[in-house]
Amino acid sequence: MSPEQIIVLAIVQGITEFLPISSSGHLILIPAFTGWPDQGIAADVMVHVGSLAAVIVYFWRDVLALAGGVLNLCRLRMTDHGRMAIYIVLATIPAVIFGLFLKKSGMSANLRSVEIIAWNAIIFGIVLYVADLVGKRVRTMENMTLVSAMLIGLSQALALIPGTSRSGITMSAARFLGFERAEAARFSFLLGIPAIAGAGALTMADFAASGEGIPADVLWAAFLTFFSALAAIALLMAIVKRTSFLVFVLYRLALGLFLFALIYEWIPGITV
Repeated sequence: MSPEQIIVLAIVQGITEFLPISSSGHLILIPAFTGWPDQGIAADVMVHVGSLAAVIVYFWRDVLALAGGVLNLCRLRMTDHGRMAIYIVLATIPAVIFGLFLKKSGMSANLRSVEIIAWNAIIFGIVLYVADLVGKRVRTMENMTLVSAMLIGLSQALALIPGTSRSGITMSAARFLGFERAEAARFSFLLGIPAIAGAGALTMADFAASGEGIPADVLWAAFLTFFSALAAIALLMAIVKRTSFLVFVLYRLALGLFLFALIYEWIPGITV
């Protein structure tokens, strides 16, 4: 990748990973709009790892508490944080199973189309709006149950389809279940840790199996993504503490309609 592509990739990934507008969808759109070669799924996964580092840094208190809960579990002591760690691990399983299915079946490459992104941007934007409109704001992470965690985890599996948005669909599920906006976002970010870490580990294992190291340009993109992702997390948490998800819903609808305009050549002279 050229330096320009690395910088754009890092900025787009960092900003869109945690805003409920689909990072994978935007990453696929980069080559479609710029004419650059597709950076590939491996690069997409590695910049997600840069985003993962940002989550760990921003939510370091939660991460340390969960780690302490895991240590207590190893000592056969059940604590609230240990129970939450179990919920997060179990809620990750649906996405892992669906991800393996997409990889083994070869379907993942077929899902990287602009039309799929356009449809999902609109459909799941509407889902986010309805969830935020009808969902009560009475529950916090301390009220999380195994059933609620698994329902949110099931929704996370859908995020493997580009245009859905991992943060968007999990926050939608949490809002439908009555969680406060900030708490829905907080659980969504923590739930993403094992999923993103697992995808990153598989990608690095693939590089190792092929006898090749991770390309330097991919590592640079992941490193730069960390900083833009950290800023995006802070922005989202500030927004959801003060207002609704409406601004993200409107963006998704506008993006979907714009992409359809390009696909069906409603805008003369511009196609994707």
